Amino acid sequence: MIGTVIGLVLMLQNLDDPATLGPNMAIALLTTLYGIVLANLIFIPLANKLNNKTDEEVFVKQIIIEGVIGVQSGQNPKILKEKLSAFISEKDKKEDVGEENVES
Repeated sequence: MIGTVIGLVLMLQNLDDPATLGPNMAIALLTTLYGIVLANLIFIPLANKLNNKTDEEVFVKQIIIEGVIGVQSGQNPKILKEKLSAFISEKDKKEDVGEENVES
């Protein structure tokens, strides 16, 4: 975006010289293209990945908080385990059981 603005400013500064309009317009259009390509190929996917990781981290922190509150309030550990396992998907539960069998 900055490159586009700079290219347009250069172009508008030299309106009296028609020979410089073409190259300055090319700079403005080229930097616009670079901006679009970088945004769609790098920055938007990166932002989506960061957003997903943030959501996952917040979810894990919420589970931890629920567990700490349960322990602090003196809930029965078996009930607390069932309550916390409601947060976890079936796929993750199966993976967790597989890991427990490997450790044994």
